[in-house]
Amino acid sequence: MTDHIARMTRDPDDPKALIRESYNIEGITAAECRSILVDWALSLPLDADQPAAAKRLHAARAQIAHPMTALLAEAAAVRSGDAKRRGGRAGKFATMAGDTAEETSNPASTPDTGP
Repeated sequence: MTDHIARMTRDPDDPKALIRESYNIEGITAAECRSILVDWALSLPLDADQPAAAKRLHAARAQIAHPMTALLAEAAAVRSGDAKRRGGRAGKFATMAGDTAEETSNPASTPDTGP
């Protein structure tokens, strides 16, 4: 009965229980875990600190020999400021703004139209 209750409790670091369920899949490969980890990262809120969440998930499972454990350790090692994802319209505009800034700051990147 307590196992059922534990499954019903939502973990804010694993809102869709993807990480938890990956540990229940017998014979899962590192590649499959990597795919699940990407799905997990996409399931977090935009303002979530993914490395911190990965660190907490890893700490709870660090002693388990499983491919996901190593991936969580890698995800936890990313510095918090470096791991922000920007999707949709905001991500496209951020990318375009970065490209434009690079072009204007680097004269060598502008096409030479000749005399």
